[in-house]
Amino acid sequence: MAAPEWHDLGDLETLRQSPLQEIVIGKTRLAVSWRDGKLAVISGACNHVGGPLGQGILEGDYVVCPWHQWRFHRVTGKGEPGFEEDAVPAFATKIENGRVYVDLASATERTRKKHAPHPLSRPIERAPGPVRVVGISTTVMDRAYPRPSTSERLLEVSLEEARTAQGCETKLIRLDELKFRHCEGFYSKSARACTWPCSITQMDPTDQMDQIYEAFVHWADVILVATPIRWGCASSLYYKMVERCNTIQNQETIGGRVLLKNKVAAFIITGGQDNVQGVAGQMLTFFAEIGCQFPQHPFIAHSRGWSAEDMENNIRYVEESSELKDGARGLARRSIDMAKLFTSGQHPALELVPGGRKAHRLSFTEPKAP
Repeated sequence: MAAPEWHDLGDLETLRQSPLQEIVIGKTRLAVSWRDGKLAVISGACNHVGGPLGQGILEGDYVVCPWHQWRFHRVTGKGEPGFEEDAVPAFATKIENGRVYVDLASATERTRKKHAPHPLSRPIERAPGPVRVVGISTTVMDRAYPRPSTSERLLEVSLEEARTAQGCETKLIRLDELKFRHCEGFYSKSARACTWPCSITQMDPTDQMDQIYEAFVHWADVILVATPIRWGCASSLYYKMVERCNTIQNQETIGGRVLLKNKVAAFIITGGQDNVQGVAGQMLTFFAEIGCQFPQHPFIAHSRGWSAEDMENNIRYVEESSELKDGARGLARRSIDMAKLFTSGQHPALELVPGGRKAHRLSFTEPKAP
C-alpha cells in the first residue's frame, strides 16, 4: 500500500461555505464538496471528455459535470445508478486543527463502463451507388394546415430532376417536421465540450438533428438547401440548423478533422422581400466553412422586391414560371455533375492541412488510379 501523500486543502470553515468547488494540487484537479456536515473529495476530471467536475453543481449526493451532465457520487466517485461502473477516483481526507488534508495516494481506481459508440461516430465511408442528393427545406409552417412555399416548391423540382432525369437517390428533409433543440453553446464552455457527434445528440435520443448529421456527413453527395427570405435573412429554422452544425465546423477548428469531404452544396432562395445576395453570401460562407464545394452559379433565387407583399401573387408567379423551374433543374444538374467528378475520382479530393482551420490553406491529394 502506498505511503500517504497528505496535502493541505485549506481551512475547514472556508471550505464548508461552498457546496462544490475545484481545487488543484500540482497537476491534480479535485472536486471538493460539502453536504450534511461532511466534506468529500473526488477527482475533478470527468470520465467522459475530461470536463471539470469541480466547476459543476451538486445535486443531492451527485456531482454533475458542467459540460455534459455526467454524474458521480461525491463520496464514492461512482456513477449515478445504472452507471456505477463509471467511477472517478475518490480520496481520503482528515481534519487537523481546523485544516483539511487530502491523501492523493489514497485514490481509488478510475473505471470506465463501456458505452456503445454513437451510430454517427462510425468511420465516414461513401457506400457505392449513384449520386445521392438531399434537399433541406427550411421554411416554417404548420404541416397539419400547410400553406404554399415557393422555396420548397422549387426544391421539389430540383429533386425530381435529380431522381427522374439524372438517376440519383434523393431525400427530402423538412426541418419543421423535425424536433430538435437549439445549439446550447457547449463550445462556450470549452472547445473540447463541443463534441462529434453533437453533445445534445449524444445525450438526448429524442433530438432529431441526427437526421441532418446523417445526411450531411454520411449519406449525401449533394446538399440542396432551400430557404425563404425573412426580413432580409434566411429562415429562423435555417439558422437553428446551421448553429447545430457548429459541431461539424468545430472539429476543424479543434483538430483539423474534416467531416464533410467531397460534398457539393447549392441553394434555392425565394421571398417577397429582397436581399438575395446577402442571404446567399451567408449560406455560401457557412457551407464553405464546413467543407463543401460549389458548382458554377451555386444558387438560384427569386424576389419581386421589398414592396411585393401580395404573397399569393408570388406563389402564382413561381408556380407558373417555366424559367424558375428550369433554373431549379439546372441547379440540380450542375451540382450533380460536380459531385460525379468527386465520386468518379476525376477531381482531386480536398484535405485540410495539419494545423486545422487556422491554417486557412488546402492541400490537394491526387485521385487514385482506376
